[in-house]
Amino acid sequence: MAELENAAIPNVWVTNRTRLQIDDPRRKFGHNHPFIAEGGCGVYLPESYFHLSPPKTVRLGRFTCLPIAEPQPAAAEALEELSAETSVATVALRSLSPRELAQNSGLPAQQAELMRHPDFDELFFFAGATERDVKRFVAESASRGWQLRQRGVLWSLAVGASLKQCVRELSKLYARALRSQPKIVGLAREDDDSDLLAACDRGFVLTDHANTGSSTYPKRDRLPARFREIDLGSADSWERIIETVSGKS
Repeated sequence: MAELENAAIPNVWVTNRTRLQIDDPRRKFGHNHPFIAEGGCGVYLPESYFHLSPPKTVRLGRFTCLPIAEPQPAAAEALEELSAETSVATVALRSLSPRELAQNSGLPAQQAELMRHPDFDELFFFAGATERDVKRFVAESASRGWQLRQRGVLWSLAVGASLKQCVRELSKLYARALRSQPKIVGLAREDDDSDLLAACDRGFVLTDHANTGSSTYPKRDRLPARFREIDLGSADSWERIIETVSGKS
C-alpha cells in the first residue's frame, strides 16, 4: 500500500464485509480511498474524496455511498418472502442474540456484532434444510434476479448487487476527477476472482501454492492475456504487481 501511495495510485478495497466491519482494518492500515462493500452492494467514498459531488448518493455513517443494490430492509424482506414461498427455513443473523451470533459466526462477540447491521445484504443460514431444499431455494432466488452468495456455513442475499457495476461507477468518478480514463487493475484470490477481474482492464490472480497446495482449487481455464497468475510465495511477487500497476512493465 505504501508503494501505491508513493506513486499516487488509488487502491480500492473490495470486500464482502459490511461498512462497520471494514472500518477498523481501514484505520489500522491507513486506507483513505473508496471501498466496495457487501460483495458489490455499494461504493463508499470518504468525506470530500471527490471534489465533484456524485449523483444519486446517500449518507451512511462517515461515508457518501453510491448504492448499487437496494438498501435494507429490501434484502430482509426478500429473504422472508423467499423462505415462506419455498418452505425452506432460514435464520437471519440479525435475529440472533449476541451469544448466538458469536457462536454461529465463529467470531469474537464484538466483531460478530458488526455483522448484524449491514446496509444492503442480509446474512443468514439454513435451518435443517436438505441439499435439495437449498438448490431449490437458490434456483428460486436466481429466477427473481436476487443475488445469493455462500460464505462457508453462512449465506447472504442481496437485491440488485453487482460488483462489476460498482467498479464501473467508481471508474466514471475517477475519470471525471482526473479528466482521463483510468486503467483498472484488479487483484483477486484464485478462489474468488471471476466477478472482480471481469470488470478490470488488467489483473492478477493471487495464488499461494506453497501453503495451500496446487490442487486446493478446481482447475481453471487458461487466463486471458491481460491477466497474470502471481504466486505469493515468490520473492518478487509484490514488486511485479507494483511495476505493472505503476505502468513500469
